[in-house]
Formats: sequence, C-alpha cells, structure tokens
Amino acid sequence: MAKKSKQPTQLTPAQLAAQKQAAQDLEIQRAFEQGITTLRDLISPSSIEIHPDYFRLGTKYGRTLYVYGYPRSLYTGWLSPLINIDEVLDISMYIYPVDSQVVMKNLQKKVTQLEASISVNAERGKVRDPELEAAIGDAEELRDQLQLGAERFFRFGLYVTLWADSLDELNFVQRKIETLFGQQMVFSKVASSQQEQGMNSTMPMCTDQLQIRRNMNTGAISTSFPFTSADLTQEKGILYGVNMHNNGLVIFDRFSLENANMVVFAKSGAGKSFTVKLEALRSMMTGSEVLIVDPENEYQKLCDAVGGTYIRLSLNSDVRINPFDLPKVVDVEDANDALRANLVTLHGLFRLMLGGSQVGANGQMAQALSPTEEADLDQALIDTYARAGITSDPRTHQNTPPTIGNLYDTLLHMGGSGPELANRLRKYTTGTFAGIFSQQSNIDINNQMVVFNIRDLEDELRPVAMYIVLSHIWNIVRAKQTRRLLLVDEAWQLMKYEDSANFLFSLAKRARKYYLGLTTITQDVEDFMSSKMGRAIVANSSMQLLLKQNPSAVDVLSDVFKLTEEEKKRLANFPVGQGLFFAGQNHVHIQIIASETEESLINTNPTTRQ
Repeated sequence: MAKKSKQPTQLTPAQLAAQKQAAQDLEIQRAFEQGITTLRDLISPSSIEIHPDYFRLGTKYGRTLYVYGYPRSLYTGWLSPLINIDEVLDISMYIYPVDSQVVMKNLQKKVTQLEASISVNAERGKVRDPELEAAIGDAEELRDQLQLGAERFFRFGLYVTLWADSLDELNFVQRKIETLFGQQMVFSKVASSQQEQGMNSTMPMCTDQLQIRRNMNTGAISTSFPFTSADLTQEKGILYGVNMHNNGLVIFDRFSLENANMVVFAKSGAGKSFTVKLEALRSMMTGSEVLIVDPENEYQKLCDAVGGTYIRLSLNSDVRINPFDLPKVVDVEDANDALRANLVTLHGLFRLMLGGSQVGANGQMAQALSPTEEADLDQALIDTYARAGITSDPRTHQNTPPTIGNLYDTLLHMGGSGPELANRLRKYTTGTFAGIFSQQSNIDINNQMVVFNIRDLEDELRPVAMYIVLSHIWNIVRAKQTRRLLLVDEAWQLMKYEDSANFLFSLAKRARKYYLGLTTITQDVEDFMSSKMGRAIVANSSMQLLLKQNPSAVDVLSDVFKLTEEEKKRLANFPVGQGLFFAGQNHVHIQIIASETEESLINTNPTTRQ
C-alpha cells in the first residue's frame, strides 16, 4: 500500500514574524557579546533623543534653524557676524544651479502678472503701489543680466544647528542668533518636528533633508561667501602671530592707530616677555629704535645679539644718571617749557625719594610731603638751577646742570623746612644710595636698542630708578623725534606710587606726539587695574594683548575689555603663547610664533619654548 507523502508545514504570518524577530534578536545578542569592535561604534554618541523643537545627542543639546526670508539687497560679509560669533554652531549652505531658460520664462510670467496688477489698480483709481513698481524693475534688471550671461540663477538653502550644554543655554544662543539675523532683516525659524532632518542637513554628508530654499542670483550668492573672519592683516607692519580664527597672519603696524601704545597682561610663564622681545626684534628690522626698562635681566641676551647698549644700574656700578638733565629739544615751544616740565618731573621724583605717595589699604594716597614742604622744595629746585646759571631762557639750558648734591646744599642753607628735607635727602647724596643718581650723567645711548637693567638695585631704590630712567628716556625722545618703542616691564612697581603712576600715564598720553610707542607689561593685573592711572593707561593704549591669566584676574579684564563668556573661559586656559590680540576695534585669538633663529635669540628659558 502506497504511503501518503508528508506535506510541508505552513507557517502563519504571526509565526513568520516571530521567527524573523528571533533571528534579529539573535543577531543583536551576538553583536552585543562581540562588544565594541568597529570605528563607528567608537565615535557614535551614547544616545540620541529627537524632540519637536530640539534634539539631544549624548549630553549635548542641539537645535536646527532654517532661514526663510531675506531683505531686498544683501551686502558682502552679511554672514560674518554669525561665522565669527563665539558659540558652537554648524552652518550648512546648499546651492543648486537653475537653468537660465527656465528662469527667463518664469520671470516673463511674473512681469506680466505684475504689469497686469498695476493696470487693474489704475483702472480702479487706486494710488500707485511703489512695491509693485520696484518688483517689476528688479525682475526686468535680472532678465537683462540673465540674457547677457552676466548673472546665473540658483536655489539657496541656509541651515544653522546650535549646540549647548542645557536647554536654557540653547534658548539663549538661539536668541543671539535670531538677533544677529534680525539686525540685517534676515528671518529664521526653528525646524519644528524636523529636528532629525535638520541635524542631518548640517552634518558633513551633503544631504539636504529640509529642502527649504530661496531663489538667488550670482551677486546675492556671492555675498554669502562663508570664509570670512576677524582680520588684522595690513600691507605693512610686523608679524605678531597666526590668527587662530582663520589661520591667517596677523601683520600689523601699531603706528597706524590713533596711538602706538600697547599693554600686555599675562600671568608668570604665559609668554609675555617672549612676545614683547619678538616684537622688539622684528620692529628693529623696520628701522624702529627700542628702549627697554628691564627689572629682571631678561633682555641681555637679545641686546647682546643685536649689538645693543646694555646699561646695568647698581650701587656698585660706575653708571651715573643725573635727574637734573634737561632735554636738548629742537622745538621752540618745547624749549621754552623744558625747565618748567623738568621741575614738575623732579617734584614727583623727590616725593618718591622722600617717602612716596603710596596707595594705602583703603585706596587713599598717603602724602609724603606737607604743603609747606612742597613749597620749600619748589623754591629750592628753582634756586638750585639758578645757581648753575640755568633759567627759563632756552639759551641757558646748555650749561652744566646741577645735581642732587647741589639741591642738598640749597635745602641745608635755606629757612623753613629746608634743613629737615636736606636731612631726609642725605642718603642719596652722601649716604647708602649715594653716587648713582647724585652725579653728572655718563651714559651714551646712541644705539638702536638700549636696555636699562635695574635687577641689582635694592627694592627700595627700584621705583626711584625706574622713574629716573623713564625721565631720562623722555628727555631723549623729546630731543630727537624718530620711530621708537619703549618697553616698561613689571610696570606694576610704578603703579604702587601716585607720582610714578602719574608720570607713566603722562608718557602714555604724550607719546604719540613724539612718535613713541609705549609698551606696558605686567603680571599683577589686579594691582594695575585697581589704580586709576592704570585704567587710564589702558584707555590710552590702542593695542592690548591678553595672554593666559589667573582666574582671579579674568573677571577684572572681562569687565574692562567686554569679553564674551567664551573668551572668559579661554583666557584662563590658553596654552603658552596664545591669547587675545586687540588692535583698535578688532580683536582675534592669536598664536605667537617665532622662527628657530628668533627663538634662540629671545628665549631665556632652556626648558620651554616660551
């Protein structure tokens, strides 16, 4: 008897689905057991959440905006504020060429419709519509340009994805972006319920999943050129470094600004001395003379390398600088005022030498001299010059100037508080500090680089020495006007005293007239900026360089320079040699870079580059 053949078992749709699901689960389980083995697994985020108006990628929040409205005219660089903003953004542009013949037909239809609308309005007695007339003019102009081949037509899509660490920050960034757009009559919207498509459209995969486009001609498209950023490159000047925004070169001439003054703020080891030495070296190549007040012996190597004059001031050296020297000025107006100006300078010097008007803990100045003592000192200074045959007549200024020793004799033999002042001044004439500033000058600084080293002076004498050196330099600057840079390192030592702070501010304010660029360098930002004169010096400096700062100094500088939150974060974390470079109204993130030869000349630290 023949056996009946066995029919194959038919599976129901539910059974087939369950079998397929089981196979998928098995594959997932195998992949899980295998572990993370591919590059895609390594770089992919831990999770993704899609919401109607934002998405979350790992721990970051994102939101995509699209631009739907533009003004009648676009100008070159209109996108620069968005590209240069200190926020994390992804910007995508999609440009689709359109056949000119298709555009010509559409424009012809549009012109016909607009002209018909004008005719209908005229028949109904309505007033003319300037908007319709302008639209016809634009359409006709575009038709002419297309016909001549001078223009082409495109479809343009612009999408921006914002990134933040929280929803509140995301909303804040969105308001900033919308404000930037709104200022230029550009209108944007959130890609509602299309955040996944928006995210994909701004990723570097060239997939336009939003497909929200606007018609534009060649001219309008060209204004959206994205590779723009803050630029500080000039045709002449010296190289300061690399613009970290666009990898361009920061080539600048500080004398092209309203004044050539510069302030440099940085914590110890951030590269401030390296930077100013590099600027000095490169400025000499353009013919500038460089004068340096060096409190820490950091500039001797550079000075010796370029054949400069290195003047070491100490009580044991034979260097002498007479503060009573008068400038050999050529300008008639300056010559008539030379004695009076030097008397004012000497008043400040002797207040410093006789105790100093120092800033107290309460921010008030403790005066060194009483009004009576001030009057007696003034008369003694005038009499001392007169005994040397020097009066307000410029012809007498060629006579040998007096010294502090002559002033001591004058005070000693006059009435009032003169003998008491002479007694306080004696340590500079015959006492501990005698010699260095109490005899005739014997230095010659006729060189392209001159460095005054005051490291070996006692702490009490340092502010006095800096004051006298700056006064001597100022006399030289007034005597012969040529392009010069004056570098004052550790300037906070001068800001501690009212008279020396006022003198430094006077230099900053008057430097431009004498073709001088003053560079003020300090690491004690809080002390410098707490002084009224310190803030005034910053205000009278057209260039500023902020390198890495102590966290306590960041808030102070942020208030002064109106830094953004992103710039504040960077300022405390800059690597050595990077910082914010301000020139006039512009500023960039800069990297200071030197050649091997330059580095060998200016680097005084063998363990680090800067």
